[in-house]
Amino acid sequence: MEWLEGIGLHTGAPSRVGLHRSAGPVRLRSAGVEACIDELEVVSTARATTVQARGGGLRVGTVEHVFAALAGLGLYEGVTLDVDGPEMPLLDGGATAWCAAFQRLDLAPSAARLRVTRAASFDVGPSHYELTPTDGVIGVTARIDFDDARLAPEASWTGDAADFVARIAPARTFALAREIDELARRGLARHVDPACVVVITPDAILHAGRPFTPDEPARHKLLDLLGDLYLRGGPPVGRVLAVRPGHAANARFLQRAVEDGVLAPYSG
Repeated sequence: MEWLEGIGLHTGAPSRVGLHRSAGPVRLRSAGVEACIDELEVVSTARATTVQARGGGLRVGTVEHVFAALAGLGLYEGVTLDVDGPEMPLLDGGATAWCAAFQRLDLAPSAARLRVTRAASFDVGPSHYELTPTDGVIGVTARIDFDDARLAPEASWTGDAADFVARIAPARTFALAREIDELARRGLARHVDPACVVVITPDAILHAGRPFTPDEPARHKLLDLLGDLYLRGGPPVGRVLAVRPGHAANARFLQRAVEDGVLAPYSG
């Protein structure tokens, strides 16, 4: 059994999550209500991904970082996440703490569960997604467009768990200065460790703790995308390019891709 606790970024509320080994598919449990990952539905994408099940009896916010850790490690079975709080804790601002906790449980990775069946593209507002089938290869790319020469525009991942832990998981949540100011006005950001968040202002990139690299925002967008893909059984075997991805656009694109049969179950 592993326990992680901290403060939620968007609610400012304390949260405690127990991770324990269990038979069968990954499950989420809160307030005594339990559901498998494939039973969850996205009900909010305001600043984060919020899921619910059982008619709202189970509802948890900011699930994308922990789901990205599960995706990056290839974990689809063998663990239950017991959540005490309205959202997942921010922890280190990325997925490193989640990865370390799952690794301590010594869970066996599983094969990919999703595949791209044919080439297709989807536009959701300003966001653009391209999917291409491959022969057993996973490739996910996030491309940002902030019109900021200080930031690298792209980050990619090819399905390797060790690479995810070393390079993608440490990428911290980032925000524009005005977004942090809004959270502070609402009293929600005052308990967040500055080392867990990168703040981008017109004049400076503010960060503490770990060094900042120009591709960190793109790597975090990739991390978020992997977490959102996990809700549909991904990341898929195939190539996914996401241009200007965001939680709302990710959810809509995935819904359309599944409905159109472009993303389908994969059995190896």
